[in-house]
Amino acid sequence: MSRFSQPDPELGHRLSRRGMLGVAAGATAAALLGAAAPANAATGNATAATGGATPATASGTKGRGRPVLPPGRLGIQLYSLRDKVSTLGFGPVFAELERYGYDEVEFAGYTQGSAGPITLAQLKRLARNHGLNPIGSHVGYYSDDPNAYTFAQNLTKVLDDAQALGLKHIGTASGPFRYGSTVDAWKRAAEDFNTYGAAARARGMKFYQHNHSEEFSFATDNPKVRLYDILLKETDPDLVHLEMDIYWAYVGQFRFSKRPDGTPAPFEPLNYVLRQPDRYPLFHVKDGESDPSNPYGYNMTDVGDGDIDYQRFISAVTRLRGHRMAHHWQAEHDNPAESFTFARRSSAHLHSLREKC
Repeated sequence: MSRFSQPDPELGHRLSRRGMLGVAAGATAAALLGAAAPANAATGNATAATGGATPATASGTKGRGRPVLPPGRLGIQLYSLRDKVSTLGFGPVFAELERYGYDEVEFAGYTQGSAGPITLAQLKRLARNHGLNPIGSHVGYYSDDPNAYTFAQNLTKVLDDAQALGLKHIGTASGPFRYGSTVDAWKRAAEDFNTYGAAARARGMKFYQHNHSEEFSFATDNPKVRLYDILLKETDPDLVHLEMDIYWAYVGQFRFSKRPDGTPAPFEPLNYVLRQPDRYPLFHVKDGESDPSNPYGYNMTDVGDGDIDYQRFISAVTRLRGHRMAHHWQAEHDNPAESFTFARRSSAHLHSLREKC
């Protein structure tokens, strides 16, 4: 789906993430549980992990004004820590996240190559033992394999597992390109999403779709129509929710603020949220340095090292009446240089942000 002749890193990311998706099964995780060091209270551990500074002050920003980040709403997408999960197991990773001041986790599969087998019940208990609320999970949309662990092929199993983990949200990071990139193709995908959303709602969960930048491109049979607008229009807002990946949305702004014929088509990602805030229970907080020479417009960085104004973005959403505690903010980096360092620094930065007086 790339519009460039070079390999598409976004597509590669989607495919690699899809390969990570799986369901845990089988034997006890006693060895894994034993490997996890006991953790102190989240605040105390965060102080130790940041060299004597709490997450709210570790970045050096003085605490004036109300914190931008609502209490209890900072999560992390575990795809960012897949290297640590595969070598250390979930227990030690959750212990580190507790030290760094995280409140929630979002899964990208329930094994992620974990060091030792683990059941869903054990995984849920392990997260809760470290003060982490499992808030959501990414599952594939569809596959040519009838036995694949995707919404299209195994909806009941996907929802059974999400329910076993106590998830309130269950979604996909796959784009709605199953039937193509025409208007009718996206209407068909929207019908699929409505079906999954109705099934999730019947179980007390919210179905959601996580964007990359291609969702902001234009229909191939009507270049005046943005695909993302079709998704919003054709899905039932009570059944289908969105997890805006803020970084990829701004990449989309860079790539698709002109139609294929060159006519202007500007948009602001934040405005999508402000117009329909109830549709966005989840966000991915991912950062990037602006780089116009990059066909994607940005080079991905740890949160706080880039040019996306999260003080502005999060404040604008949480200042809406009744919405301060209505959203969940998941830090993510697709390929961090050192994943624990990314998690620690991103938490410290986000906790340091203060609303302007």
